This record gives sequence, structure tokens and C-alpha cells, in this order.
Amino acid sequence: MALTRNFKQTVVERIERDPEFAKALLDEAATLFLSGEPETARLILRDLVNATVGFEHLAALTDKPSKSLHRMLSPKGNPSMDNLAAIFDAIRTRLNVGIEVHTVELA
Repeated sequence: MALTRNFKQTVVERIERDPEFAKALLDEAATLFLSGEPETARLILRDLVNATVGFEHLAALTDKPSKSLHRMLSPKGNPSMDNLAAIFDAIRTRLNVGIEVHTVELA
């Protein structure tokens, strides 16, 4: 029987060692939110929080309880736009990247 690794732990380890992967995940989360796929975006953000700032530090940065942040980024979470902006800002700051929105015209 082959040994398997925990997927979430693998993602966290990759984020920690590969800043470009972390930036790509942040970009993907933003794109998913703007494309109408918030559930998947929240799960990606949850992994990014775990691998970068951590929920306790995020709670201090956003002045929100850690448990509330966990709920917001759960599959059934429903964070407000203000809370989402604060979460994105904390991760963006930690990764030292800017977020720039581009639009594409659909045919």
C-alpha cells in the first residue's frame, strides 16, 4: 500500500517554499470571487491564511475573532465585502504583492 500525504499539508508546504505559488493562489482566489465561484475562493484563502499569516495573527490584523474568520472561510461561509477586503489585504501584505484587476471581453 502506497503512503499518501495530506493534501492540505502539501499545499501549505508548497506555499511556504514557493512565493510564486502563493501569489498564484491569491490571484486564483480573487479571480474565482469575481467569476462567481466564492466557495472555492474561500477554501483557497483558508489555505493561504494557514500557510502565511495564520488565523490568530489575521484576527489581530482584522480586529475579528479567529473563530469568526474560520467560519467566514469555510465552504458555507458568508464573509462581508469589508471582511473579504481585510483578509485579502492581510495576505497581500504578507506576500508583498499588489492586486490589479484586468477585464476581458467575452465573445
